[in-house]
Amino acid sequence: MKLWNKENTNTSQLVESFTVGRDKEFDILLAEHDVLGSLAHTEMLESVGLLTKDELIAIHKELKNILQEIRDSKFSIDKDSEDIHSQIELMLTQRIGDAGKKIHSGRSRNDQVAVDIKLYLRAEILKIKDETKNLFDLLISQSEKYKDKLLPGYTHLQIAMPSSFGLWFGAYAESLIDDLELLAAAYHITNKNPLGSGAGYGSSFPLNRTKTTELLNFETLNYNSVYAQMSRGKTEKIVSFALSGIAATLGKLSMDACLYINQNFGFISFPNNLTTGSSIMPHKKNPDVFELIRAKCSRIQSIPNELTVLINNLPSGYHRDLQLTKEILFPAIEELKSCLQIVQLMLSNIIIKGNLLDDEKYKYIFSVEAVNELVNKGVSFREAYQQVGNQIEKGDFNFDYKKGLHHTHEGSIGNLCNDKVAEEMNKLLKKFI
Repeated sequence: MKLWNKENTNTSQLVESFTVGRDKEFDILLAEHDVLGSLAHTEMLESVGLLTKDELIAIHKELKNILQEIRDSKFSIDKDSEDIHSQIELMLTQRIGDAGKKIHSGRSRNDQVAVDIKLYLRAEILKIKDETKNLFDLLISQSEKYKDKLLPGYTHLQIAMPSSFGLWFGAYAESLIDDLELLAAAYHITNKNPLGSGAGYGSSFPLNRTKTTELLNFETLNYNSVYAQMSRGKTEKIVSFALSGIAATLGKLSMDACLYINQNFGFISFPNNLTTGSSIMPHKKNPDVFELIRAKCSRIQSIPNELTVLINNLPSGYHRDLQLTKEILFPAIEELKSCLQIVQLMLSNIIIKGNLLDDEKYKYIFSVEAVNELVNKGVSFREAYQQVGNQIEKGDFNFDYKKGLHHTHEGSIGNLCNDKVAEEMNKLLKKFI
């Protein structure tokens, strides 16, 4: 079945196969949302006199049956159905008769797809928000747990200054706040109703777009019918930017983990059941999980560019190019959720090595504290810097490790500000309501 079937419709099988492509594969993800959209649309049609009360009762009863089949994984798209929209309309018509043929009144497949995608993206954004918040909570917890565990800080991959695992975990927690700011913006842009815009030029029927906006719990609607159609593709790109922000944070964290588990660093380790080995080197303990997270997140960060190239310079109005946004974005959503979940598993089981700064190679890591101590005694910073630098070059530098540890812990290492960061997260979460 095709929604655009006519008596003389006779599409080449090769053309049909090419134009449908992988669409059915991703349409299954839209099935529940397509039914929800149809429930709202038909309720609105009855309210403006385009359906009778009895027709609405029959339509809603069977649409809810189909919805339950979808949720019970008992639903599929027939090989003869072009897409999810034609499949649901076909099932409805087969089960209740001619009333099923009326549900498409006042809408085009264009605004039907647009509302399905927005409902799907809105739901997925909220799932990603929840997974990100779970990871945030874990990072804050680990930050507090390991705030007294010293970690050598590096700049340019050279030994720099003392840090702590508390600061390291806390840094990624705060990074997620900025990422969720972007996700919240994407949520609000997504949470606008395009239904009723038709093929992009409205409808001569007396549609009540405010009613479907309320029924589908959209925050507002896309008012201009042409822009409602133009938002297709643009919405997906904006969501992809939000996903890429979270992916960038996870990718950087994964790179740190790959370095820190390396024997030349030796800062962290993981239980054997969370790492892999070598086929020929029995001593190997590989961070494959973090390497794959890093790779997947790099790929997710490429999605905005891929969508930009796909939709760039398209004129207003609908174009079939937009069909491909689903196969670009939808898998990335699943990948990101998977990465968020596996990072939580790994960090929950991380093993932190103690006394890292006892290693001889870190003997100069408190040089800044030595400079600061001289400054506190009245020596100018430039002169103090030169004195300590000369001591290091001559091999005469000697600084009380415990004193440096105390000073630094009271300063940047001990001052984690996790309570303030958590407050910012709680304020941010309200933006998704």
